[in-house]
Amino acid sequence: MTGGMASAALANDRSQASARPGAGITVIGHLMALCCIMFAIVNIVFEMTGHFADGPHVEYVRAIAVMNWLVVGLKAMGAAVALMSVAKRPRFLPPAGLGVLLWGAFAMLGVYALGSVMQAVGMASGLTGTADQIDPAGVGYVLFFLVLTAGYGALAISWSRRFALRKGVAVLGVLGAPVVLGVILLAVPMLLAALGLMPTS
Repeated sequence: MTGGMASAALANDRSQASARPGAGITVIGHLMALCCIMFAIVNIVFEMTGHFADGPHVEYVRAIAVMNWLVVGLKAMGAAVALMSVAKRPRFLPPAGLGVLLWGAFAMLGVYALGSVMQAVGMASGLTGTADQIDPAGVGYVLFFLVLTAGYGALAISWSRRFALRKGVAVLGVLGAPVVLGVILLAVPMLLAALGLMPTS
């Protein structure tokens, strides 16, 4: 009886040890959280300083404010997801639930980064603009999202392996990401226009 209990305790300790993230993944998780927080601060500074209150976007200032705070919330959520993924034990969410969020973050960032790359290719080739429109700031912006995509991809793979998640978790996260991105980029602006917070044309 005692020997059986000792064996069970030892197996449980080994299971917990195997669920702990490696040093590299832990660093990636903290870096991803830091990137999300710093990126969210940019949006907060825009709102606090009235960055869009003057100039060509003045008609859209209320709608931009709503979008800015929505994005701040998403970035804060991204930071929380990254930190939870490198915790020693699952917190707040079951492993499968956090797995869906990690794969969703990876896919959403990947779709956005791919769209930016395609836009840059279109400019460079003259299909959607000119190569002169590509500047260092724009290149850095795209590279930043590519780094985020790779980071969340590493976190998603690590989490799935640590908790032996089924492939369906990754599929659900990846398929759900375009829906969330579509809501942010299409449905929310349409709702803001219907509410009179931005011009319809």
